[in-house]
Amino acid sequence: MRFEDYEQLTFTRREHGVLLITIDRPEKYNAADEGMHAELARVWRDVDADPETSVAVITGAGKAFSAGGDLAWVERMAGDYDRVQAMLKEAGELVYNIIDCEKPIVSAINGVAVGAGTVVALLADVAIAAEDARIGDGHVRLGVAAGDHAAIIWPLLAGMAKARYYLLTGEMVTGAEAERLGMVAKALPRDEVLDEALRVAEVLATGSRSAIRLTKKALNNWLRAAGPTFDQSLAYEALTFMGPDVVEGHTALREKRAPRFPSAAP
Repeated sequence: MRFEDYEQLTFTRREHGVLLITIDRPEKYNAADEGMHAELARVWRDVDADPETSVAVITGAGKAFSAGGDLAWVERMAGDYDRVQAMLKEAGELVYNIIDCEKPIVSAINGVAVGAGTVVALLADVAIAAEDARIGDGHVRLGVAAGDHAAIIWPLLAGMAKARYYLLTGEMVTGAEAERLGMVAKALPRDEVLDEALRVAEVLATGSRSAIRLTKKALNNWLRAAGPTFDQSLAYEALTFMGPDVVEGHTALREKRAPRFPSAAP
């Protein structure tokens, strides 16, 4: 696979076919723009097809895992049908490509994970988070419906009550709380996260390949069963990107103030 063609993801090969993927835009806290979103969507197909890779580990460069969508990208998308349609297609591919990748994926959540970062962080087969990491889905705070991955995985991981709370309020959950809720497998001090993720990857890479991959395939049928709900949530996200609330949402973020959404009660 031509991993060298990627611009915002970097790759390091380790023993036993472990491939370390680093989201590499640290000057922007690894926030996703159009280019990174496209790369995160397609990389799992390349991982799946790469004969040299047995397990993938993904983490973020610097202090963050991935701090959501780049605000300039959000501004370009708001009200732009073609851009929103492209985002909708990629968002679906990102989720389904992770689910369909037969090779195990381990996430090392070394810092804040929002937006596309949360998709990868929580859909990984094994998620290991820093205790002080902050994980969340901020769609409603931006003025758009929670699409991406939220409807397909949060209720399964955290239960419906907690999923409703965090997705409707847009509040963040710490890595330590995410472990308590069952959203991640482990929460550790930040400087231990990547080492533990690589250790787990080594265990998976040296185990029975067929047994592990087929176990993953069976477990992911829980997610495939929720596919229609996920597809609907993506459509709602796209719909709200065409409305006025998202304009106020990104403007408020730019101006560092609380939003005054047109649809909110006076």
